[in-house]
Amino acid sequence: MNMPIETNTATFPRTTKTTKVKRKTYLYLFMGWALLIAIGVAAAMLYTEHLRQKIAADIAQQTQQQLTVIQEDYQKQVSQLKESVTTDMKALQTKVDSLNELLAFTKDSANSKTDNSNQLYTQLADVKKKLEELQKNLDVLK
Repeated sequence: MNMPIETNTATFPRTTKTTKVKRKTYLYLFMGWALLIAIGVAAAMLYTEHLRQKIAADIAQQTQQQLTVIQEDYQKQVSQLKESVTTDMKALQTKVDSLNELLAFTKDSANSKTDNSNQLYTQLADVKKKLEELQKNLDVLK
């Protein structure tokens, strides 16, 4: 029962050929797979960049619109405040003028026994203080 094992040398070269063909096939499949992955990664990067630019443009546009609204509101408030201060200053100026006239009249008509001018000077000082405050507010607006 001892039989020698015979090896077939004719089939051995054929198996190496098929192994080389299989290796080439696997190599081509791997290269194709790697190429598909690379294309997918590149496409994802390009799409991400496109979305980033689109979002940045949208945010810039929204910011510009909001700034425009804020600027218009600010200009409106400043103009209203200027008008208010100007109106108040005109009213105070007329009061100061009338007090000056009254003071001049009182000073001219007062005799040495009556001294009503102190009250007028006090009122005039109060009006001047208010006028100075309004002037400061107007200067701040400019």
